Amino acid sequence: MGAIEFKQVKKTFKDGAHIIEALKKTDFAVEKGEFVAIIGPSGSGKSTFLTIAGGLQAPSEGEVLINGNPFSKKKEQERAKLRFKEIGFVLQSSNLVPFLTVQQQLQLVDKISKENRKQTADNLFTQLGIDQLKKKYPEELSGGERQRVAIARALYHDPTIILADEPTASLDTEKAYEVAEILAKETKKNNKATIMVTHDTRLIDYCDRVLIMKDGILKEKI
Repeated sequence: MGAIEFKQVKKTFKDGAHIIEALKKTDFAVEKGEFVAIIGPSGSGKSTFLTIAGGLQAPSEGEVLINGNPFSKKKEQERAKLRFKEIGFVLQSSNLVPFLTVQQQLQLVDKISKENRKQTADNLFTQLGIDQLKKKYPEELSGGERQRVAIARALYHDPTIILADEPTASLDTEKAYEVAEILAKETKKNNKATIMVTHDTRLIDYCDRVLIMKDGILKEKI
């Protein structure tokens, strides 16, 4: 049983009188401890795939399962609760709150979940090498540092699944490798199922599997 599974998942959109298949029928699974990359050109269906995986939109057909449990056909409120518990997002822009310090970014998650994980936060800061950044604001950080903080925030509530959407697109080669290495390490160490959507083929050596998305069709890279 995969941590996340697609079973005959399809997504269509209406464009006037035309029906566009953004994602053709797809079967797919990622196990815990596995780091998977999905590559492909713009407009190939990668973003559609990732938003369905994260429960941000529902498929037109098929079902997404998380840890064997139906996910995509739940009502939005139920999906949101499960998404918050089971999925961590790492985005291209890091998406940090500009007026909060690094430490406060994680404390904001505590306020939403009504829990206190200070020890977890301290451990993550140490693991990711950002201890010295706790009291800094996003504008005071480099691009690589912001992505480290974004990864810490994604891991903070101990989700089963990490979804990374072009996490290195705005970084130079050295910082891109650094972020990919961190994702790979945290996937193994914390037994996460990680899916990274990227244009950056420099990073695929860090992944256990690489799949190609083209015209809404997902295939294993040979």
